[in-house]
Amino acid sequence: MTKITLPRLLAALGAAFTLTLLSPMPAAVQARELPDFVKLYEDNAPSVVSIRVTQTLGRRPSRGQRGEDGGPNRDEMEEFFRRFFGPGGPGGQGRPREFRRQGGGSGFIIASDGFIITNHHVVDDADEVMVRLTDRREFKARVIGKDQRTDIAIIKIDATGLRPVKIGDPSALRIGEWVAAIGQPLGFETTLTTGVVSAKARASRGGDRTGDLVPFIQHDAAVNPGNSGGPLFNSRGEVVAVNSMIATFSGGFQGISFAIPIDLAMDVVAQLRASGSVRRGMLGVNIGPVSRELAEAFGLPRGQGAVVSSVTRGSAAEKAGIRQGDVILRFNDRPVEESSDLPRLVTSVRPGTPATVQVWRDGKALELTVTLDEWSEPTTVAAAAPSAPSRAAPSPASKVDKLGLALRAPNERERTASKVERGGAVIDDIADNANVRSLNEGDLVTAVTIKGRTTSIDSAAQLADVLAKAEKGTTIAFRVKRPLPQGGEYVDLFATERMPE
Repeated sequence: MTKITLPRLLAALGAAFTLTLLSPMPAAVQARELPDFVKLYEDNAPSVVSIRVTQTLGRRPSRGQRGEDGGPNRDEMEEFFRRFFGPGGPGGQGRPREFRRQGGGSGFIIASDGFIITNHHVVDDADEVMVRLTDRREFKARVIGKDQRTDIAIIKIDATGLRPVKIGDPSALRIGEWVAAIGQPLGFETTLTTGVVSAKARASRGGDRTGDLVPFIQHDAAVNPGNSGGPLFNSRGEVVAVNSMIATFSGGFQGISFAIPIDLAMDVVAQLRASGSVRRGMLGVNIGPVSRELAEAFGLPRGQGAVVSSVTRGSAAEKAGIRQGDVILRFNDRPVEESSDLPRLVTSVRPGTPATVQVWRDGKALELTVTLDEWSEPTTVAAAAPSAPSRAAPSPASKVDKLGLALRAPNERERTASKVERGGAVIDDIADNANVRSLNEGDLVTAVTIKGRTTSIDSAAQLADVLAKAEKGTTIAFRVKRPLPQGGEYVDLFATERMPE
């Protein structure tokens, strides 16, 4: 038996401890280390620019409108000067009626010969755009092109030998990954802020016109007014997005910032540089979300996709065989998780390009091929004046005791306004004690879907019979044409109701 003396034991333990200290850290431990933000800043700050814009407004704010700081507006100030200095004094008739407003934002260099990306809203309607580099040189910039729907603009300065940023891959970003923003928040030039990716493919909720086409990257690096148009970097110093907006109640940073993925921005920039405009594909459908109840009625395993509430006549969708009531599950082999995903996927494809669409119909998935039209801004169609009510005697109502609905046939006026030439059933009344959540009085039901099977409604009596035979606890999807409150126009939608137990 070998004896281990105390000195030998201590020496062995010391050697083991030394080897442990010298051995490399596991990858998981290294991954938890902070990025080198010092190097990131030093390498990339020279590629970030500050932008100052000047806009000449052709008319003053309307009387009674307060100044931006809550003080007197221009009308009130001019009236004050007229009283004390006369019409020739400050603010009098000799003073021009136009005035100039200044603003600013950020941008970043994408080519050594002076091409710079920023936001559309930074340079929109600007009379003069000035760019300031980190070496304090200033240049007057030309707006090469801008796209309001993605909030992207490309500008150019007459300079050479500039340092462009490195472009990264936003699809490789993971939730929780470190990111950094550089810009001029509140006018403080070349400011670095850091945070993590909070979410991806976000639709903004501020009512802006970019939310339906841009899958925003949400992050919590501090972004304030002045950061707009500046870059968002990943931990490797690559630009992955363009900072565009924040969600806030105060007007300042509250931890929710939104950035436009750089691949989308670069595609827009390429089109703007080539032709001065952006072309996007269009499918030609009106869509809605797929709720849990709607998924149950359609026989889908979960609430996913975009349900087609209507198909535009003569559109790419109609030519491809897409129907009202289809649920679009995939587009070009990319999943449509939320209905808001579909417009982004469709508009990212050029018009005239074939694309594959997977739809759910009658309880099974179908693959269709569609050649996209060219996307255009939706227009508001004036509502037709309601025609005179039909003089024919109203059809007798069919009672549906299970749901508490009173049904009847559409009259002539309703058929004309809804464009339903035959069939259908109008919900004439809903009982006070009815357990109905989605249907409204006046809804015109054209079809119902139960357990994945769709039945067209030919009459009020037929709908009453279908509902009477429905099993207790069954969820039913009603395909509905609903009159708008102002009258004269109907919208297509789906409403779900559950049969009482």
